[in-house]
Amino acid sequence: MLLMAPLSPAQAAPPPRPFLAYHASWAETPATSGDTTTLAGLPGYITHVALSFVKPDLTYAGALDLSGTGLEYPYSGAILRAGILALKQRQPGTKVLLAVGGATYGGWSRLDADALARLVRDLGADGVDIDYEPANPSCVVVSARVHCANDLLSIQLVETIRSALPRPLVVSAAGWSVGAYGEGAFATAPPRSPWRGSMLALLRSPAAAKLDLVSIMSYDAGPSYRPDQAFRAYRALWKGPLALGVQVLPGNGPRFSFAYTGEILSAVRDDPLAGAMLYALRLEPPGPPGPDNPDYRAMAAAICVTLDLADCSAPVP
Repeated sequence: MLLMAPLSPAQAAPPPRPFLAYHASWAETPATSGDTTTLAGLPGYITHVALSFVKPDLTYAGALDLSGTGLEYPYSGAILRAGILALKQRQPGTKVLLAVGGATYGGWSRLDADALARLVRDLGADGVDIDYEPANPSCVVVSARVHCANDLLSIQLVETIRSALPRPLVVSAAGWSVGAYGEGAFATAPPRSPWRGSMLALLRSPAAAKLDLVSIMSYDAGPSYRPDQAFRAYRALWKGPLALGVQVLPGNGPRFSFAYTGEILSAVRDDPLAGAMLYALRLEPPGPPGPDNPDYRAMAAAICVTLDLADCSAPVP
């Protein structure tokens, strides 16, 4: 009998393209059981779903009491846990993350990583997505190098959260649209912004190796912003799975129509670790839906098709 030699790391199958979708807890519909939550019915082509948002300085004593966590689901923690379990039974490859922070929740100097880890484990989730969005990053260029007031804290947050959630639990991070600009070939990439270079210190630090996925909030950056250029700027430092962000609601910049979404994702598709981030499931754009104003369901399917993922006809609840 012939024995097959084990695959070397170079021969092993690459990880699937990332498709991280935020799940807006404040826009969820009520449910009386886990299998009736929209979370439970998500299709398998969404590789990561980030439950949005948890406070960094959350209060969580246990017993699945969500009242002090920041999550706004219109049902109990027990039903949320059952919804996560139902999703995992249907789609065992999907990773469920708790998105921490976002534009609404600060309190990062009071991060309670232990409470966060307890909530992850009690819910049966798979890790954390770090959405650190400082209101005033105060980034300056000194001797062709970007320095921001929050550089040290951004690194410490990743180290602290990873320490509380060791692998195989997942830690991902969302980066600002222009977060990798400001140096080298991207020193003058438009637009100018206070957040220019705000991710550079983290990405070139040893703490970056503690991350499993980085996504780019490649929207709300104005008409001169080029998502494909931002992707290349991030890729210059981050070699792991990298997701380009797509926004459901209209914002400050081009509308994410079918055509525009296909254009920006096609521009990075040759990279085998390139993927997409969708913000956010459950959010509905104003006006009638259509190719120029897709809702989150249509947008998810368009991302799936553009990235040549599997089973793109599977509906999004």
